[in-house]
Amino acid sequence: MFYNSIRSLLFTLDPETAHDLTLAFLRRADNSPLNALGGLLSAPVSNAPRRVMGLDFPNPVGLAAGLDKNGECIRAWQTCGFGFIEIGTVTPRPQPGNPKPRLFRLPAAQALINRMGFNNKGVDFLIDQVKKSRHRGILGINIGKNAVTPVERATEDYLIGLRKVYPWASYVAVNISSPNTPGLRDLQYGAALDRLLEALKTEQRRLAVEYGRYTPLAVKIAPDLADEDLASVAQTLLRHEIDAVIATNTTFSRTGVEGQPHAAEAGGLSGAPLRDHSTAVVRQLAEILAGKLPIIAVGGISSGADAAAKIAAGASLVQLYTGFIYRGPTLVREAVAALR
Repeated sequence: MFYNSIRSLLFTLDPETAHDLTLAFLRRADNSPLNALGGLLSAPVSNAPRRVMGLDFPNPVGLAAGLDKNGECIRAWQTCGFGFIEIGTVTPRPQPGNPKPRLFRLPAAQALINRMGFNNKGVDFLIDQVKKSRHRGILGINIGKNAVTPVERATEDYLIGLRKVYPWASYVAVNISSPNTPGLRDLQYGAALDRLLEALKTEQRRLAVEYGRYTPLAVKIAPDLADEDLASVAQTLLRHEIDAVIATNTTFSRTGVEGQPHAAEAGGLSGAPLRDHSTAVVRQLAEILAGKLPIIAVGGISSGADAAAKIAAGASLVQLYTGFIYRGPTLVREAVAALR
């Protein structure tokens, strides 16, 4: 397979170098006859429509945030068959992220560990890319805070991000669960979460009037919440009428990768070892939310059966990240087929 050959070559390189080269290749593809490239990347993906958050998705399998932080390869991702694309996480101002090395493969477990730290070129650059792409499909834009912004002032950064991306996004994802920005996960708890969501909902309503359209808000949560904290988060999302929850981000846990090379590296673990725990979180959320709020499931999807398990647990949509790196567009086709 074409992708497997490319992956074998890329996996001989440092992970972040391989990622950068892949994005550079896809950026060039965006400026070339992409239909020809699409035949190499992917076979046509069947429609499996879903209506979620008031939006019509051609299929329920999306690209998770993190692979294309700056929105530079939007058309290429669409060619891979994704029913929706989420770009970011983007911050108000450009930032370099954490020191390198900061991305590690654990191939025996089909996993990654990253401590990237929201490295991105800033929200204005991302918006320029969205404009250039002329994308007409479902596009989520994932927003976060700059590392230098104190957590007590995080709401200001999220409001900047929301205002700037609102007219360009199909939905806006609020990332308060990355493990790689100090203090960020504190925003998932108690009064801090209340204040943030109240401010975002107030601004969302104002922007809906300004632009004459309602852009949904989704909140991305961590897999490492205690049961009582997860229940509290779910109730807070309902109280503030958030439009969806994305479950889950990467994990601090190293269950399933003990003793493997790089397993002791700091950062968030993603991929197959996260699968069962992430699915359990989706199932808990579905029980608490009782259908009042849709769930977008992400974490450890490496096969069509994994995607189907997320939907069976109560999710409405799924997203791919690490599994896509290991398996490529074949995984998109397989997941869509499993969810038809």
